[in-house]
Amino acid sequence: MRRHRSHIAPFYHQLKTRITITHPFHPHCGRQFELAQYRRSWGREYVDCLDDNGRIVSIQLDWTNAAGEQDPFVAFSAGRSCFRVEDLLRLADLMEKLRR
Repeated sequence: MRRHRSHIAPFYHQLKTRITITHPFHPHCGRQFELAQYRRSWGREYVDCLDDNGRIVSIQLDWTNAAGEQDPFVAFSAGRSCFRVEDLLRLADLMEKLRR
């Protein structure tokens, strides 16, 4: 049996009916949506929400206040940096491989 991280299935009293997008680089940062469901797809956790027209919008759980703790990088960078050092190093490695 596979264990899920604790924040994917919060206790029923912690479930939210509305979520707010908190990721500073998301175009809808600060906007609230009605929560439809929590789900996991391809190893990632998402929340499905309803927009103003009743359409489903899928948002990565970590980019919302439904995730609980905010990503430390996002909190510390406070919008001043778009890239993590680890991500830039991986990109440099990939570019080097492609250049060969």
